[in-house]
Amino acid sequence: MERQIQETIGVPAERVPAYAHLSVIIPVYRSGSTLLELHKRLRPVLESLTDRFEIIFVDDCGGDDSFSYVERLVKEDPCVKGYQFNRNFGQHAATLCGIEHATGDWILTMDDDLEHPPEAIPSLYEKAKEGYDLVYGVYEERSHAKWRNLSSEMAKRVFRIAIPSLNYDYSAFRIIRRHIAQSLTRFDSPFPFIDGYLSWVTNRYSTVKVPHGTRYQGTSNYNLRKLLIFTLNIFVTFSELPLKLATWIGLGSALAGLITLLSILMLKLVGGISVSGYASLMGAIVLFGGLQMFVLGIMGEYLGRINFKTSHKPNYLVAREVAFKPSEEENG
Repeated sequence: MERQIQETIGVPAERVPAYAHLSVIIPVYRSGSTLLELHKRLRPVLESLTDRFEIIFVDDCGGDDSFSYVERLVKEDPCVKGYQFNRNFGQHAATLCGIEHATGDWILTMDDDLEHPPEAIPSLYEKAKEGYDLVYGVYEERSHAKWRNLSSEMAKRVFRIAIPSLNYDYSAFRIIRRHIAQSLTRFDSPFPFIDGYLSWVTNRYSTVKVPHGTRYQGTSNYNLRKLLIFTLNIFVTFSELPLKLATWIGLGSALAGLITLLSILMLKLVGGISVSGYASLMGAIVLFGGLQMFVLGIMGEYLGRINFKTSHKPNYLVAREVAFKPSEEENG
C-alpha cells in the first residue's frame, strides 16, 4: 500500500488527538468540490461537541479528482485522514474501511453530498448518550424524486420480509458505539451491508428526525439499475428467502405434476385420451420436472451456506493513505 504523509498548515499540531472521542466517516464518490463546503460546516459542529475528533474521508475511486480535495483538507486540518481505494468497491465497503481505521469512542457515518446536514449531528449524539448502541438520523420528509422514494420504501418493506431482524428505519446517517462498530469489520461477506450487520449485532437502537439537506451539486449517484443490483445482492447475501422460494416452487411444481398425472391417468382410463404414449410422457415431464426443482432448491439451501463460509475475498483494498504526521521538532 502506498502511504503518503502530508505536512500540516494552519492548525496547531498539539490539537491533534492521539485517540478521538468522535470519529466521522465519510465515503467519497465523485464529490470532490463538495468536500470543502462539507468540512467548513462539519468542523464547527464537532468542535462544539468535543475537542477530540477526527474526520475520515474514504475515496471510493469514482474516477474524478476527489482525492486531491482530501489531500488539500489533510494539509489544512490535522484532524482529517484520507484513504483511497485502488478501484470502486461501494459505499458500504468504504464505510467499513473508515470504521477499521477509526479511533473514536463514537463513530458517525454520513454521506458526502450534504443531504445529511452536519448541524443535525448533535441530536444524534445526545440521543446516543441516553444508552443506545446505535442511533439513525431519518428524514422528516424526503426531497428525492418520487420514483426514488417509492423504490426505497418498497425495498425496505421487502427487506423486512426477507430479513425479519432488520431495523426498518435505517439510513447512512448514523452514530454507533465503538465496540459495536468495530465488530462489523469481523463479518466476511462479498457484498457488505452495514445495516444488515448492525441488525444482527444489536437491537438497542433509536432514531431521531433530521431535515433532508440540499444536495450541494449534481445528482444522486444511485440510479435505478444500481438500486436494483444492490437490492438483489442483499437478498442473495443476507436472506435465505430466494432459496426458500425455489424450494416451495419446486414442491408446488411436484404437487401440481402429481395432480396432473392423476388427471391424465383418469382421462386415459375413461377413454378421454386416444394418443398412444401421451399420458406417460406428459406425466413424466411434469412430475420429474417438479421434483428436479425441488431437489435443486434443497441443494441451493446447502450451497448458499457453503458460499457464506468459503468466500474470503477482501471487501476493499486501500491504495493510498494521507494523514497528519508531526515533525521531529513537534514530537520533541
